Amino acid sequence: MAILSSSSRSHTKNLTLTPKLLLPFSTDSVPSPDPEPSPTAARPLRRSADEELSSTIALMVSRRPWTTRLQSTIRTLVPEFRSPLVLSLLDKTSDRDPQKALDLFRWIEKTGFRHDQETYQLMSSLLSHRRMLNHARCLLLDDMPKRSLLPTEQSLAELIIGYGRERIPQEAVKLFSKMPELGVDRTVVSYDAFFKAILLNGRFQMAKRTFNSMVRQGVHPALSTYVTLIWGFSLCGKMETAKRFFDDMKERKIEPDVVAYNTLLNGFVRAKNVEAAEKLVEEMRKIGMEPNIITYNLMIKGYMASAKVDEGLRMFEEMRGKEELEPTERTYAALIPWLCDDPTRTGDAKKVFDEMAERRITPKDKNKSVFVRLITSMFQRGDTNGAVEVHRAMDKFSVPVGSAHYGVLMEGLCKAGKFDAAVEILDEFLEKGVLSGIDVPPLEASAYNPMIEYLCGNGIATKAETLFRQLMRRGVDDKVAFNNLIRGHAREGRPESAFEMLTIMTRRGVVSDADAYVLLVESFLKKGEPADARTVLDGMIEQGHLPSPALFRSVMVGLFDNGRVQTAGRVMKSMLDKGVKENMDIVQKILEALLMRGHVEEALGRINLMLTNSLAPDFDSLIVNLCDSDKPIPALKLVDFGLERDCDFAFSSYDRLLEALYAAGRTLPAYSILCKIKAKGGVVDKKGCEAVIKSLNDQGNTKQADILSRILAGKAPVMMKKGKKVMEDAF
Repeated sequence: MAILSSSSRSHTKNLTLTPKLLLPFSTDSVPSPDPEPSPTAARPLRRSADEELSSTIALMVSRRPWTTRLQSTIRTLVPEFRSPLVLSLLDKTSDRDPQKALDLFRWIEKTGFRHDQETYQLMSSLLSHRRMLNHARCLLLDDMPKRSLLPTEQSLAELIIGYGRERIPQEAVKLFSKMPELGVDRTVVSYDAFFKAILLNGRFQMAKRTFNSMVRQGVHPALSTYVTLIWGFSLCGKMETAKRFFDDMKERKIEPDVVAYNTLLNGFVRAKNVEAAEKLVEEMRKIGMEPNIITYNLMIKGYMASAKVDEGLRMFEEMRGKEELEPTERTYAALIPWLCDDPTRTGDAKKVFDEMAERRITPKDKNKSVFVRLITSMFQRGDTNGAVEVHRAMDKFSVPVGSAHYGVLMEGLCKAGKFDAAVEILDEFLEKGVLSGIDVPPLEASAYNPMIEYLCGNGIATKAETLFRQLMRRGVDDKVAFNNLIRGHAREGRPESAFEMLTIMTRRGVVSDADAYVLLVESFLKKGEPADARTVLDGMIEQGHLPSPALFRSVMVGLFDNGRVQTAGRVMKSMLDKGVKENMDIVQKILEALLMRGHVEEALGRINLMLTNSLAPDFDSLIVNLCDSDKPIPALKLVDFGLERDCDFAFSSYDRLLEALYAAGRTLPAYSILCKIKAKGGVVDKKGCEAVIKSLNDQGNTKQADILSRILAGKAPVMMKKGKKVMEDAF
């Protein structure tokens, strides 16, 4: 082996193995980089009295702040500390709060108890395992030397492993190098820990050099050393080197056990070298070593990852045929995902799942993705009933079902047209409050949008809103969902709820669809709320949507019939601003109502906007109706407005206006408008003019009567400025 010196190839028999604590994995689990048991696992049991007392004190410390009062209470319970009680107390306290365990450790010393090597080793081990590495280092390298105590090799080894686990291998290297200086001999225990720490961080070259140095210094590698090295080099993807270490181990007459074989096997599986894995299993059988459950799990995983599904199932059946072996969660986790990925194998996946449910073996993956993959596979196969059955069978596992799981169910059922079943799943989802958990991802749009669309289209918009509000609290701003909710509420006669959705989406900057606005406007109108309909119409225009002429008309009619003439006039203005030229019948009614109610300037402004758009109202009808309603002044202003803009009037309209003004005793305004009419070439009835002249003379306005007579006789020009002034004075 190239990485070993030739002088080190001696046979090593009767080697003393390192404690299980330092192995990178145990014999009853799949190899992993961090499976050490608790540092107190192998200690002998304490006396029952100490156990009870330490449990009581540990509970007190965990529930109360660390104060002098608590310390006095503890002293009352324990007048004098003894080593067994201290060890038990530190162990139990660290399980709940390692920082308080450290506080307790330091305070106990102040009571007169002298910590020895055993209590220091326990405390440092507890801190190392709970990632309080700086505190562990201070205890080992600062406190113990001050008390003339040497740290144990195992304590330092645990700290080295802690540095490796926390991805700070440089500290592991420093501590390992410093051990001789501290007076601690380096044996297989510390070398194993060092190999694990640096290989966990990819330092495989350093591991090679250190191994050669270890052999040269006469430290004989143990089985645990080789297992650690095989694991580490496999983790780094250096399978050739891992295999050389495995062979070197056998050359040194160190018989590999099932853990060593499984460690190398795991490396081959990770590298997807299933052929090498098969040869290794065959070698195990040749030497009479029966594969254990880990071996089978690894081979099943390797076959499935290499798309050799039949071989994986064969290995699964072989394992089930052995009475001493029982499938574990890892067995099923290796099978089901790969079976799910092949729609033709969904039946096999369902059988494996049913067995798993019957034995109540729960997947350990964080998101329970095995369930999601199986349900997805069932839907891809078209087996919606099977997918729902898998969901119902999950009750046997007593695991919380996440949003991703429900999302896959609802999406699959909606795509299959099984909306009633999808609604049942939604009811369960809402009842369990799945989205109320912390850091729970919301549903995917592909899951909730078909659900919301169906609910809103079938009279169940309220339930759809309940779902979407939960999604909104998780940051979802979905345009499709918003618009569907607006449509749904509007169709169901709840425009207020729809408008609330519209307000939220506007506030969040989400654009609404034009048809959603239309439905909401129509819903408000049906409910007899034209003012709210007009508000929605304005929002529709602000969003860049152009309402149809029919929608403009509906809103104007609703407002007009509700007596909101001015508001109807504003809608009319919006319509004209957008260049819509239909619906002149309702426009005529709005103008007449504005003039009748005295909103003359507003009406004239609307008429001016019409003229700008090459439109004109029926002036003659407006004038006649105003005069018939004893509103001669608005009629006068309308005629004056029209004359200034050269609008056409019927001669009979002039006569009707003069008649109304005369009847109302408005002689001067009649004189003024008559002058303007004549100036524009208008023709009026002679009798009406004579009546105005007579009235002017009777009222003492002889000058105006003389001017009007001359104008009518064609003997005097029309004085427009003077006439305009007379008009202004008259009003």
